[in-house]
Amino acid sequence: MELQLDPGQTAFREEVRAFLRERLPPEVRERMRKGLRPSREQVVQWQRVLHERGWAAPHWPREFGGADLGQMERLILMDELQLAPAPLPLHFNVTMLGPVLLKYGTPEQKRDWLPRLARLDVWFCQGFSEPGAGSDLASLRTSARREGDNYIVNGQKIWTTYAHMADWIFCLVRTNPDAARKQEGISFLLIDLKTPGITIRPIHTIDGEHHLNEVFFDDVKVPAANIVGEENKGWDVTKTLLGSERTGLAYVGASRDRLDRTIELARELGVDRDPLIQSEIAWLDAELRGLEVTNLRLLLSAQAQHENPAFASVLKLKGVAIQQQIAQLMLRVAGPSALARHDDENGVPATRYFFTRASSIYGGTSEVQKDVLAKTILS
Repeated sequence: MELQLDPGQTAFREEVRAFLRERLPPEVRERMRKGLRPSREQVVQWQRVLHERGWAAPHWPREFGGADLGQMERLILMDELQLAPAPLPLHFNVTMLGPVLLKYGTPEQKRDWLPRLARLDVWFCQGFSEPGAGSDLASLRTSARREGDNYIVNGQKIWTTYAHMADWIFCLVRTNPDAARKQEGISFLLIDLKTPGITIRPIHTIDGEHHLNEVFFDDVKVPAANIVGEENKGWDVTKTLLGSERTGLAYVGASRDRLDRTIELARELGVDRDPLIQSEIAWLDAELRGLEVTNLRLLLSAQAQHENPAFASVLKLKGVAIQQQIAQLMLRVAGPSALARHDDENGVPATRYFFTRASSIYGGTSEVQKDVLAKTILS
């Protein structure tokens, strides 16, 4: 049963579904239905299709390539993309860096960057975590020293998703090592990954894939014009970005798609009448519906978001738990066949399971989210 929509919202949902039927390449849909990742080229081409409609960055102003969609329409669009399933607009560009530039960017930065981010003419990755500064992000040590019209950057980032595929990186750097508090003296820089002095090394994870990387900066020269916001005020920029990132990690539609695929797989393998399987599917369905309502409460209530910034942590915590539980159930349903590590025909439940273990780490660990909630309750 779908949530009740008004006639305009129902019409918009049908418009999105018709668009997906007409424009989403069948090979991309099928690849994602199996739980396999689309290629870089497929992601870029699909985002450009969305951009033609203004849906690559639907919440952005029209002047920068968005559609000025309301929160409900945006939620409908994201749900339908995940249910199709179709590649989502690149998170780093649209959900993370875009809102930061809209709030803190100069007029020139907005004009130069936002249209390219929406069209995916440039692919960004995120340079935040470092050895010893992951969950405790403010302990970062990568430095940026001002020399004339440039910053000279030295240091290391780690767990950098898709750095090997990216063109640029938005990076937190320490510009004042003598600041009284570790959250002070941090700045937010945009860095071209083709700049001399940058080395990218792969990290192969337990799912057998290459998503992550180490990135090293050795006297990397970055134009001072590439700073976003004020020097030494990057922590304010970071809080805006992390709030957007964690809100977007609920993935209600994607979890619904994976649960539907689990039910389909159970029927194919003849275990759909197992009472334990039936019970867990029913429980996950109820949990997912609860998350959907909670997600709506956040996205449709600006007042609730303002008064309770930890709401994003609630979505992240519960969304991650459901993703992991569905992946675990699919692994059990698939049985021995799930152990295949590369199976383009049937998808790879084991690989998906291993990948979702990381979802309680990226975007801020579950422990960090609980700390945020505790501070909110006690304040």
